[in-house]
Amino acid sequence: MRVATYRTIDLGLGDTAEAEIVVLRSRFLARAGRVEDEASARALIAHVRATHHDARHHCTAFVIGPEAALRRSNDDGEPSGTAGRPMLEVITGREVSDVVVVVTRWFGGTLLGTGGLARAYSDATGAALDEAGVRERRLWQRARVTVPVIEVGAMESRLRRDTDVIDVAYGPDRVSYEVAAADLAVLDRLPFERLEPVWRDA
Repeated sequence: MRVATYRTIDLGLGDTAEAEIVVLRSRFLARAGRVEDEASARALIAHVRATHHDARHHCTAFVIGPEAALRRSNDDGEPSGTAGRPMLEVITGREVSDVVVVVTRWFGGTLLGTGGLARAYSDATGAALDEAGVRERRLWQRARVTVPVIEVGAMESRLRRDTDVIDVAYGPDRVSYEVAAADLAVLDRLPFERLEPVWRDA
């Protein structure tokens, strides 16, 4: 069953939030970004890698889709399971999606051990997600309502009161409104054409 709502971070698409922690002189700089697909997640990862090219590790995790169906992580040279997987577990534990996190590490000279690394990458990821905050997205139904020009006055008032009018197309004798609403029941007794639903901030 398709979900009707999901949570993401409280940023615009392509925006990021940062947090830094230091563990035994190793710096962990975490950047969390809101993305809409794998390509944009990988583009942000590449940007961070290029920006901080002096760092040895850029470990990553991302979760994408309303049902969080796409999940990926990468240890980027850290011991297996000590970076990407713990980062991914933090994201899924927060129950957010359309999120990518990159944690850049500068080695401070002291080995942290596998447990120490996992905690550091988890803590950095959590700190960046805290900075970003959370918002809810809702699946809105869309429809096209077409009415004779003579009915436009009353109809437009009703549509703007009960729905979000996305677009209006004026013809010589008819006007078409593209509208969105959480429930198309608000169009009670109106003839309408159902369109593809769209995700919007709740």
